[in-house]
Formats: sequence, structure tokens, C-alpha cells
Amino acid sequence: MVLEHLHLLHFKNHTGSDLAFGEQVNCLLGDNGSGKTNVLDAVHYLCHTKSYFNPIDAQNIAHQEGQMLIQGEFLRNDQKERVSCAVERGVKKVFRRNDKAYDRLADHIGRFPAVMIAPADSVLIQEGSEVRRRWIDSVISQFDREYLTQLLAYNKALNQRNILLRYFAENRRWDAEAIEPWDAQLVPLASSIRRKRAEFVERFSPAFEETYREITNGAESVCIRYLTKVPEQDQEFQRQLIAAQGDDRQLRRTTVGIHKDELSLELGEYPIKRFGSQGQQKSFLIALRLTQLAYIEEATGVKPILLLDDIFDKIDDKRVQALMTWVTKGEFGQVFITDTDLERIPRMFRDIGADVRVFEVERGGVNPYDSNSVAPDALT
Repeated sequence: MVLEHLHLLHFKNHTGSDLAFGEQVNCLLGDNGSGKTNVLDAVHYLCHTKSYFNPIDAQNIAHQEGQMLIQGEFLRNDQKERVSCAVERGVKKVFRRNDKAYDRLADHIGRFPAVMIAPADSVLIQEGSEVRRRWIDSVISQFDREYLTQLLAYNKALNQRNILLRYFAENRRWDAEAIEPWDAQLVPLASSIRRKRAEFVERFSPAFEETYREITNGAESVCIRYLTKVPEQDQEFQRQLIAAQGDDRQLRRTTVGIHKDELSLELGEYPIKRFGSQGQQKSFLIALRLTQLAYIEEATGVKPILLLDDIFDKIDDKRVQALMTWVTKGEFGQVFITDTDLERIPRMFRDIGADVRVFEVERGGVNPYDSNSVAPDALT
């Protein structure tokens, strides 16, 4: 899958940009705040129906403008596809594929897969379990439509159950029978989601560990473990929900279920959050994302777009060059990468011999950049 053209209108600091991309590597170079990361975020928008960095659509509209438009032309399985996202302040977002608006945004998920690697990924390690649950849910949803449907249904039933618990607390009453219909919905959904998450981690982990060894030359061992208190049997989870009703009443929310699951990210036998250096954590996250990309390709048959934002952050040039060599071996699809140094990326890809298209970004404007014009002594 390849994104051939991208049009931006009033998206963040891009008042109007039109870009034609290469099939392999596309580099966006410029100072911090120039808008190069916004180009990557626009690609993410078209693939995932939302921004990677700011989920509030209206806040991605350029200041003092009333609307924004992101439009892209993809080549997917030898077929041309046109995708657009239009957002107007105070109006519901409109997402179209081949000029036909979606009734449900969920129907778009997984059709145009993309994986972002950015400094903001550090939240996967540093923040709470909800962030890691969102990650595993987003990955599985890219290739398993049934999983996404079940997850949406579970969250809807969970929300209704929690509304009922708050109502009981506010009115100082309790009706166990009123809870039963929501439990009846949650139980089979939780069992299926739990099973799919466990199967995913079991298959994903060996490939992730191998990828980490490759990009770090076998420096350390890493591990991902799935932690859940949801039993495998429906009847046991039903009993668990009933036993937790006392806590649910006191806390006004459902205290057991797959919405409490966790992923343990480990370096050796210890949490990488507490015992990993910044470099080790960054390598962990890069390996996680690259394995995610390869996993989605294997599951869907479509090579996802790889978005690399500020990859030099917390990683030395030697490791980055090894990574660049790896992602241009032909195993990956289209790659987008940002950097603040106009010379570093052209030098690396010249050494590798990769097919690369370079753009210079300045104050929301994007222009082709002739990397061959850089003097040879400036590249050493």
C-alpha cells in the first residue's frame, strides 16, 4: 500500500499543501515547529480516522479558520483509493472513501494500516494501564473486525452498567435484578476479548523479542506479559461480577472485567519503566512498533505505512543508521521520516543506497529538497 498524494487545507499550521510521495522512503526535514510532524499526523488521520497527537478534531483546525480538509490518494492492491476527512467547527466529522461518506468510522479501521513511531510513544511505558490497553486494542482491531465490534459492544454495556451504579448511589437504593441484563451482555464479550488478547500476546511476543535483539545486537532480553483477572470460563466471571457488587456500589463503577487488564513490559525480569535507561526504553518502543507493523502485514496481507517522527530522539546515530538499513531492506512498505537536520538523513540514505524523496518543511510550507546539492564534505 502506498500513499501517492496528500492535500492539506487549514490542518494545523498547513494553510494549503500538496505533496507527491515516493513509494519507498519520504523524508520531511525542517526546524522544530515547522510542520513536518503535522504531515505525518495527517497520514495517520487518513489511516486511523483521528490524529495521533490530539483526538479532539476541532483543535486540529488552523487558528482562526472554520474548517479543515485532509485528502489522500492511495494505491492499495493495485487499486486507486481516495480518502478524505473534513472537519468543521461545531459540526460532526465527515470521513469519505471514494467520495462516499462512512456511516460508522469503525468501518474504515484496518483498511489503510499505518504505524507511528514517535517520542510520544513513551506514554506506553510511563503512563497507566489504560494506555497499554488502548494499544493492544488498536493493534488487534486493525486485522480482526469481530474484535472491534465486540470491544465497542463491551464498552457500551459497561458504560450503561456504570450509569446505573451511579444512579443507585445517588438515590440510595439498590436493585440487583436491574444489573443482571448488563452482566449478561458483559460476560460473553469479556470472555471472547480476553481470549483474543491472550492469543495475540502469545503470538506477538516471540517476534517482538527477536526484533529487539536485532536492533540492539542482542544487548538485553525483553518480555511482554498479559495480565488479567477475568477467568476463562463464563460462569466464573459471572460469579466474579456478583461477588464484586459490594465494591461496585461503594465506588459507583464496575470494578472487575477486561477493562482492568494490564500489559507488563519487562527488561530482563524487571519493569522497564523503573529499570530501563532512556535508550533501552526507546529501543523497546521501536521494536514494539516494528513488530506491530510486521504482524499487521502478516494478518492482512497489506504492508502498513511506517511513520517515523523524530527517530533520533534518545537514540544515537549508529543505532538509527542500523534501523534505517533494516527498514529499507524491502521487508517494509512506504516509510515517512522527520528530522531537524537537513544533512543527516540524506547522508544516511546515500550510504544505504535507498530510494528516497526529500522535502523541506518551513512554516507549514513543503517543498522538494535536492539532497544531491549538499556538498560532499558537508556529509562527512
